[in-house]
Amino acid sequence: MASTEQERDDPHSPSVPSSNTKRFVPLENNPDVMSSLVHKLGLSSKLGFQDVFSIDDPDLLAFVPRPAYALLLIFPVNDTYEKFRVAEDQEREVYNGSGSGEEVVWYKQTIGNACGLIGLLHGVSNGKAKSFIEPDSALSRLLSEAIPLTPVERANLLYESQALESAHQSAAAQGDTSAPSANDKVDLHYVCFVKSENNHLWEMDGRRKGPLDRGALDAGEDVLSDKALDLGVRSFLKREQEAGGGDLRFSLIVLAESLD
Repeated sequence: MASTEQERDDPHSPSVPSSNTKRFVPLENNPDVMSSLVHKLGLSSKLGFQDVFSIDDPDLLAFVPRPAYALLLIFPVNDTYEKFRVAEDQEREVYNGSGSGEEVVWYKQTIGNACGLIGLLHGVSNGKAKSFIEPDSALSRLLSEAIPLTPVERANLLYESQALESAHQSAAAQGDTSAPSANDKVDLHYVCFVKSENNHLWEMDGRRKGPLDRGALDAGEDVLSDKALDLGVRSFLKREQEAGGGDLRFSLIVLAESLD
């Protein structure tokens, strides 16, 4: 599916960069482009990103290799979502976790038009997916450097990473559509769902105050299990539907065993 990601300047958001900061060319919403980016950084080619065409049709879900290690939800930001995000974050403390004891590794976004990149990094940095990172790769070094840092320090690490910028620039030039300008405002946002080693589903979004624990999963359940979908994507869709008039355009891309 060919479309591009969104990043809005929002005074309520703790994570959206100001207009005078670094901005990337938006990534196309395309699993081949995403796979190319993470493979270039150092994720094993044994894993890759793939489209999910249904979360309710068992026959279509059967085409997706399991386990599913991470699930990216891509959607147009609208007033319903923004009101929910601001209200949910209002009562939360700003996350300041760091170190090897963290249940998940969360990245605060400070680069414009980089929510796709941040979503990919959340997917490969957490749960069992991180065991597929090649030793001594740019991704391995980045994660090793990031883990001891606070979220603000991690954001600075990503901001200054030439390896990350180079890989993103290469991926953004690929795809089925012409890449927009880094200064363009496009309308899609990426949120990543991962399963932690402690069997919890986490919603990972660099625009939020921190990672969001959406609930416990059984040991044998992955991010495409019925329970995970109820806690994550279906909850999002239900909220949009109940608000009435919400834009229900969305797509899903999963990190799983490569089909090649």
